[in-house]
Amino acid sequence: MRSRPALVILAIALLLPWSWASGAASPAVAVAAQPAGILWVDPGDIRSRDLFYGPGGKQGQPKEPLTFVKEDQGGTNPKFDVVDAAGTKWKAKLGLEARPETAAVRLMWAVGFVTNENYFLPKVQVEKMPTRLNRGQELAGAEGLLRSVRVQRPPESKKVGNWDWKHNPFVGTREFNGLRVMMALLSNWDLRKVNNAIYADGKKNGPVLYEVSDLGASFGRNGESYTNAMSKSNLGAYRKAKFVTKVTPERVSFNFPTHLPYLYIFNAPHFFSQARQHWIGRNIPRADVKWMGHLLAKLSHQQICDAFGAAGYSHDQAEAYATVVEARIKQLEQL
Repeated sequence: MRSRPALVILAIALLLPWSWASGAASPAVAVAAQPAGILWVDPGDIRSRDLFYGPGGKQGQPKEPLTFVKEDQGGTNPKFDVVDAAGTKWKAKLGLEARPETAAVRLMWAVGFVTNENYFLPKVQVEKMPTRLNRGQELAGAEGLLRSVRVQRPPESKKVGNWDWKHNPFVGTREFNGLRVMMALLSNWDLRKVNNAIYADGKKNGPVLYEVSDLGASFGRNGESYTNAMSKSNLGAYRKAKFVTKVTPERVSFNFPTHLPYLYIFNAPHFFSQARQHWIGRNIPRADVKWMGHLLAKLSHQQICDAFGAAGYSHDQAEAYATVVEARIKQLEQL
């Protein structure tokens, strides 16, 4: 029989996240003044957008060979800086997030959100690689040969900070609510502030850009699981995950982000930190959800397949992922 303290802890674990999810919905319905920055721009003719090459276009691809500059110890995936033959600097990322992030950026850009420019390289030779990396050494081949690498071009503007989902200039706007829909569509559950960047060019009255700068936790389960392989770039999990959970005349809620497995209660700070993010996918104004669904519906099957093909997924995998994405878009259209 469980002791009374154990039952109390279990009750807290079961009840608190739900209360936070419902209580935290208020930031999403607050009315914001005119935002001092750019989160979204009109994408124009969505049907003409090239989702294979993405926001950087064909001409923006890195010019090989790449040369190692320095290792980046930030984040959870192995990363390092490189420079290409044209002198352009890039951030290279190895590991599980390389593919899903490449595809997610293209879908975000297609409907108008501020994104970085990135490309997926199935195989690339990197000169002057150190004999040993602090992280990701098992992913590096002989003489600097690397496979499955995402390279991202640093923006011309300077990073000046990170933005928070609850506190930013766009809360309550159609564009911000559309971004919440996109996170649910992609199943990008890693919604920490550190993954949201603010860029400014330093000029008076120059543009300030707000971007979800890390989309690597996409296309798997609708929330973090025991292993990254279960919750990122996992077609089976993405296909099985429930999308829309509740529709009222005014609001739509998604099954996103889902609760951490309850064994995470033993890491209480992380457990409750994640629980505080549940409002992001709940109680979104129905009109704003339909607006985003209308934009997404303009994408062709081939465009969506191209986004996944650009990320190194096989033809069959790209078709399968595109089918899931289209099924989710259809649900948005039917609201």
